[in-house]
Amino acid sequence: MRYQDIAYRLPGPLRRHVLIVEAEIEDAVAAFARSLAPGARVLDAGAGENKYKHHFALGRYCGVDLAVGDTKWDYSRLDALADLGALPFRDGTFDAALNIVTLEHLAEPARALAEIARVLGPGAPLVVAAPQDWETHQAPHDYFRYTRYGLRRLLDEAGFEVVEMRAHGGYFRLLARRLLNGLQFFTGGIRWLGFLPAAILVTPPALILPFLDGLDRERNFTLGHVCLARKR
Repeated sequence: MRYQDIAYRLPGPLRRHVLIVEAEIEDAVAAFARSLAPGARVLDAGAGENKYKHHFALGRYCGVDLAVGDTKWDYSRLDALADLGALPFRDGTFDAALNIVTLEHLAEPARALAEIARVLGPGAPLVVAAPQDWETHQAPHDYFRYTRYGLRRLLDEAGFEVVEMRAHGGYFRLLARRLLNGLQFFTGGIRWLGFLPAAILVTPPALILPFLDGLDRERNFTLGHVCLARKR
């Protein structure tokens, strides 16, 4: 069991404090959806279980995924099953796109971004979220991590202009997350006996450390980035 599974059961403000990356991505997608005109054609490239579809109720949402990431997920509600490096759509089909924590799972991320650019109309916006410091997940389809510079370069080469890029906190939020990640080693079988002592040990500092995050202004230590870009 991941600590995230427990954290999602916490009250709203505390859940947001602990799961800041998930909260900030949700906020970014919601704001992105509100910025679009009603009826906008939206591509969710790497949609998984269509987690963000509800934000685009006023638009024409299209969830696309290759459906190989997580064997426990339900991919039955996807609109198209496809490789993001070879999208089955005509040039300029969509008015906007999102690519949320998917780039790290693509063996050819540059090719996928170029395809997303191809199926977007001129000036169309794209929101991307990608990790910089994160545990291995959805193995074996987990290949890359991205600094702000690497992400910017990929987007530039694909034909996008970066409008805004924000880091998911700094060193102290990263450290807090890592402390809570350690709880997963005390789940399953007899190891559950150590869960409560471990939780008592790591939870207080993990809750306090994020309040020090303002000390890291450069954000060179970060869990990841969320980026708003626009097709040139």
